[in-house]
Amino acid sequence: MNVWLPTSPCTPQGCAGHHGAVAGRARAAVRLTAGLAVVACGVLLAPLAALLGRLLGAAVRHRLTRWWSRAVLRAFGVRVRVVGVPHGLRGALVVANHISWLDIPLIAAVLPGRMLAKSEVRSWPVLGPLAARGGTLFVERDRLRTLPATVAAMAGALRDGARVVVFPEGSTWCGRERGRFRPAAFQAALDAGVAVQPVRITFSPTGAAAFVGDDPLLVSLWRVATAGRLTAEIRLLPPILPGSRPDRRSLALAAQFAVASDRANRPSLSVHQCVSSRPAAASSVRTPS
Repeated sequence: MNVWLPTSPCTPQGCAGHHGAVAGRARAAVRLTAGLAVVACGVLLAPLAALLGRLLGAAVRHRLTRWWSRAVLRAFGVRVRVVGVPHGLRGALVVANHISWLDIPLIAAVLPGRMLAKSEVRSWPVLGPLAARGGTLFVERDRLRTLPATVAAMAGALRDGARVVVFPEGSTWCGRERGRFRPAAFQAALDAGVAVQPVRITFSPTGAAAFVGDDPLLVSLWRVATAGRLTAEIRLLPPILPGSRPDRRSLALAAQFAVASDRANRPSLSVHQCVSSRPAAASSVRTPS
């Protein structure tokens, strides 16, 4: 593993699992089938959505993205709670903590934009073509020399008025603890002179949604489908306006503090204290810094 890649101590054995109501196998099978069917429809209809977006404008494309994303979450039985309202920013870097593959449709259901993802996602079955057609920006995380070009592409998209969505922790954490925000992506916001929109994601119960370590995607899909009363909350925090921070490191720190600020009202327990006493045998590496 490249020593420069972000990691987390979370593992499927220690952090993922059911800690509440569980749906029956028949209901879970229906959810899984419905969820995969909605995703497949998204792949098939993505070219049409892109064409409509070019002909009728970004607002139409965003409306279709929100509809599809909500349909994915509903099919998997995930309830969504939105706290706060979008600030109507033209071109903004949306940054959020990262827990699950569910984070992607969750953010897209509220703040659709161009995602930043690791280059490996492009080759994933079904999801890879969908990501590419949806305007995803890809970064080769193990080749640092490509990072300036990726930042430049992000800045260009931001200048054109697009939202760019980034998970700056660079890997998934189970939600009970969070990682530090890597500063690289924040340079794009500085270069483009746009605001940063921090977003806080939480799931209840936490373990069912967590997609960490070497957790296979199909196992995670089934765990989500079998979860009872799984609720996702997305909290839109006050934006950090252009010019309020002098450099990318202070900007990343400000966004990280905003996303983690609710921890002041909760006990500070480590992942391993509250879930498992097993040592972390694998690292979680899902998305780029």
